[in-house]
Amino acid sequence: MIFKTPTKHFFVSGTSEGYTMLNAFDGALLDAGIGNTNLVKMSSIVPPHCKLVDHIKLPQGSLVPVAYASICQAEPGVTLSAAVAAAYPEDESQAGLIMEYSAPARKDIVEKHVRAMAEKGLERRNLKIKEIRSIAVQTIVESIGAAFAAIVLWD
Repeated sequence: MIFKTPTKHFFVSGTSEGYTMLNAFDGALLDAGIGNTNLVKMSSIVPPHCKLVDHIKLPQGSLVPVAYASICQAEPGVTLSAAVAAAYPEDESQAGLIMEYSAPARKDIVEKHVRAMAEKGLERRNLKIKEIRSIAVQTIVESIGAAFAAIVLWD
């Protein structure tokens, strides 16, 4: 099977409690709106000219390229956060860069860190940054919790 180069991308996030960590992760995917798909984890590149769009309703069961951060924990009272950021270069013929980060920390801390990661990654490629976009989510674990943030790539 060969994937086509994605032409669209969008940001999603979700949180959940679950019976097990896997159930919590599954619930976070459902909360993010991509729970009935098969995620294919990608290394973190936004193809050149890949358009940022609003959330797309994906066909159930489809193989979905995604760069994501997730965290699951079974420690009540712990704050969990997940975030992704995309750094877009000024030269739109060049690829953008996605970074993912999750931690048992507040959302603002995790989001700040992932944005700095995206900035440093594009700088390492000697590309001038046009824009950085990010999404982050936070939850406080009740029993078994999960936080999930992603950039979905689609054609």
